[in-house]
Amino acid sequence: MKPSPAEWGKVRVEAGQLKRFSLEVGKSLSGARVNLPIVVWRAKEPGPVLGITSAVHGDEVNGTGAIRSLIQEPPFSLARGTLILIPVINILGFERHTRYMPDRRDLNRSFPGTAKGSLTARLARKVFEDVVKRCDYIVDLHTAALRRTNFPNVRADCENTDCQRLARAFGCEVIVNGSGPEGSLRREAVDAGCPTIVIEAGEVWKVEPTVLDLTRRGITNVLIELGIVEGFQQLPPHQIIVEETKWVRAEKAGLLRYHVAPGQSVASGQVLATNTTLLGRTNETIRSPYDGIVMGMTTMPAVAAGDPIFHIALPKSKQQHLRLTQSIGGLEKNSLESDLRTQLATNIDVSEEEEQ
Repeated sequence: MKPSPAEWGKVRVEAGQLKRFSLEVGKSLSGARVNLPIVVWRAKEPGPVLGITSAVHGDEVNGTGAIRSLIQEPPFSLARGTLILIPVINILGFERHTRYMPDRRDLNRSFPGTAKGSLTARLARKVFEDVVKRCDYIVDLHTAALRRTNFPNVRADCENTDCQRLARAFGCEVIVNGSGPEGSLRREAVDAGCPTIVIEAGEVWKVEPTVLDLTRRGITNVLIELGIVEGFQQLPPHQIIVEETKWVRAEKAGLLRYHVAPGQSVASGQVLATNTTLLGRTNETIRSPYDGIVMGMTTMPAVAAGDPIFHIALPKSKQQHLRLTQSIGGLEKNSLESDLRTQLATNIDVSEEEEQ
């Protein structure tokens, strides 16, 4: 039987109430209680239960900041249903500013977990039983890994009609179709009957203003889509679903000069970066083998041979790539989509390619 979103152990959330409380999920190495801060907000009318989770990887705090913002300044009121907000899932990693759990395991490869397993497996099981099973839908917020940034994109199993519905409603420009890694929160939640999407945006250890704005907008869009909130969705000027992404790697060690930024449309053969020695001599000119959009990139310019540098999302056809390029080129100045491209590149030195 599905657990009630109103009952959380000794805590009861009545219809029309918003409650802040902590959910005990285990013990730390010292034996102290490990508690997840949580907000449960119920409308007066019954309806769907949407969970918003963040920091399954403990250093990915862009989503944490967005959830805090929604708690402090909600841009909506609930017409029906329930909203569950958990700013940090991997609380033990969060307290150490690290991606992983103290036992060095990846929590996002450990769901649905087991009550008799490792520290990580036990936390995964507790979260799955106490949070995931209470939800009808979940939006799970992530960032790129260490020394990388991600242009905002949705990861979703678009073969699942409810997942595709959530993905489109959230309102990122790029949707990557796939079921996700085995043991990830979204894949195991979908398999358990809870449609779940992942948002990938920005960097670790930061709350980036435009990522926060996009996430607030996207969550509001999803709430409207589900009928939990009344209003009109704010969607991007273009949106593509891609089936494939590719990494472009350095062939030689050196120091990079970037010539493209996150969110930029690139063509096959276009120069992405120049790889030089420390004394400025060119090691290699790195070109895109693909038509696509820069979905992610390294922020560490010092690279070894084989290091991944640019993550390219590949449109299904040249026509789709052309439409995407034209739409990006026509973005309104000061729009959220335009501001994202500007701000995500502020810590990357992007320059024009020098003539050889």
